[in-house]
Amino acid sequence: MIEFRDFTFRYRESADPVVRDVSLHIPGGAFVGVTGPAGSGKSTLTYAMNGIIPHCYPGDFYGSVTVNGLDTVDTGLTDLSRVVGSVCQDIDSQMVSSVVEDEVLYGLENFGVAHDRIEAHVDEALRVMGIAELRDRTIASLSGGQKQKVAIASVIAMRPPVLVLDEPTAELDPASSRGVFRLLSDYARREGTTVVVVEQKIALLSEYADLLVIMDGGTVRYADAPARVLAHSDDLLRIGVACPRSTTLANRLRARGVRGVPVCRDVDEAVEGIARVIA
Repeated sequence: MIEFRDFTFRYRESADPVVRDVSLHIPGGAFVGVTGPAGSGKSTLTYAMNGIIPHCYPGDFYGSVTVNGLDTVDTGLTDLSRVVGSVCQDIDSQMVSSVVEDEVLYGLENFGVAHDRIEAHVDEALRVMGIAELRDRTIASLSGGQKQKVAIASVIAMRPPVLVLDEPTAELDPASSRGVFRLLSDYARREGTTVVVVEQKIALLSEYADLLVIMDGGTVRYADAPARVLAHSDDLLRIGVACPRSTTLANRLRARGVRGVPVCRDVDEAVEGIARVIA
C-alpha cells in the first residue's frame, strides 16, 4: 500500500536532509506505529505519505514514495487526499466548521459523495469514534480529547484506504488514549484500512501495531513486529526511546541467561512470563 524507496528529503531552509535513504514497505491493511526521539523525522515521513511533501513544503526530494500505486510527486494533493486521510497534531488548525456534524460533512460534500449516502457516512463515523452524542455540539464547546475524536471521525467518514495520524492521543489521558487506539484498530481490521500512527507512547503502539517503526536521526533504525523491536530496549533507550520498565527488566534477565523469559510489553505480561519461568 505504501512504498518508500531510498527516500531522502531536505527542507529548503535546512542545511541537511531531515530524512535520509528510507526504504520501507507497508502492506495493505497493516496497523503501523511510528516513534522515535524528537527531530528524528517522524512527521516528515507522514508528510511524504499524504503529499504535503513536496507539494506544500518545498525542498530537495530524492527517491520515491508511492501510495496505492500513486507517486506522491506526480499526483496532486486533491487526488492523494482521496486515498490518504490525515489527522495532524494541531487539531484546531484542522477544524473548518463550528458544529460537529458540519465538520464531518465537510469532506464528504467537497468530494462530491452522493447526497443519499452522506447521512450513512456521518452516522457510521460518529458511531465508530463513540461520539454520536456530540453531533449537534459546537466545536468550541468540546474538550481537546473530543476534538481529537471529531477530527478522526471527519477523516473516517470519507473511507480512505489509508489513515495517517500524527500523535492523535496527545490531548488524551491513558484510558482515553487506549480507547482511541482500540477504536482505530477495530475499524482498520474490519474495513481493511491501512493505519499509520505517529505516537510517543511506545507501549500503546506495541499493543496494537502489526509493524513498529523506530526513527533515529532521519533513518529507520528498526521496522519489525513489536516484540522483535522491543527486544532491543537498551539500544532504544540510548537513542531516546524509553520502553516500559517491565520490558527492560525482562530483556536484561534474558541477557543474563535466564531462559524462557519472553519479550514483555507491560507489567501483566512480565509478571506472567517470569512466573512461568520460576514455577
